[in-house]
Amino acid sequence: MTRITEQASKYRHLEKMTVGELTSHINTEDKLVALAIEKALPQLNVLIETIVSKIVDGGRLFYVGAGSGGRLSVLDCLELPTTFGIPQGVFNVVLAGGQEHLIEAPEEKEDDTNAAWDELQQRNVSEKDIVVGISASGTTPFVLSALNACIKSKITTACIVSNPDSPVAAQSDIPVEVITGPEFISGSTRMKCGTAQKMIFDMISTATMTKLGHVLDNQMVNVKLINDKITDRAVKMLMKLTGLTDYDSVKAMLFESGSVKKALDNYTHLNSI
Repeated sequence: MTRITEQASKYRHLEKMTVGELTSHINTEDKLVALAIEKALPQLNVLIETIVSKIVDGGRLFYVGAGSGGRLSVLDCLELPTTFGIPQGVFNVVLAGGQEHLIEAPEEKEDDTNAAWDELQQRNVSEKDIVVGISASGTTPFVLSALNACIKSKITTACIVSNPDSPVAAQSDIPVEVITGPEFISGSTRMKCGTAQKMIFDMISTATMTKLGHVLDNQMVNVKLINDKITDRAVKMLMKLTGLTDYDSVKAMLFESGSVKKALDNYTHLNSI
């Protein structure tokens, strides 16, 4: 395989650049990320459709990752129960070193070839689920060993990688290869690779939640009412969807139902009788 992520940056003597030059060149490189993702959209679409199908049938998504990509997947999954009202455990992350050590970044754990599969087994992973490996290099032992074990257990596998024809992709039923090119700082995959991973996580979670019915029009109708800002947004959302104008009565309706979607369903049902 070609290790594009480890190739030397085309920019030299960064320490001699002005701040303006540094940010301009980084921005130039960042513009390439969306174009790289665009090329991978057909496979990404297959992955999302598979995730939706798995969840509809009672399965779960497990991201398995290390380093920047693994940590970014944690951040995405943390948002979903609040934003979309899904139960804990639908989207999951198996992170090298454990999520409890998220900010410590124990990079040496990415070489552990047993931990990921052990944790997946502890969470009772099965053929109903899908396991998605996150590895910029496409060679991370923590990820590769988990996917290999999943294949042996007939569990659907996928990956998000940034090198072509990688070992991780070879162990994936649905490989998503996003080739972003050499990094601005040679080998620093927290940059373009990380940006691509963040964008892809957004696409996966947003598209999946939309297809599962957690978005109506362009509104997050199952958002959890956890603070005043979100509650106010939800009340105004419900007012717009129902045409009702009394803020306090709509707020009471919202709290009685627990979500915009349930309140809207109840309102629609009562007005159809």
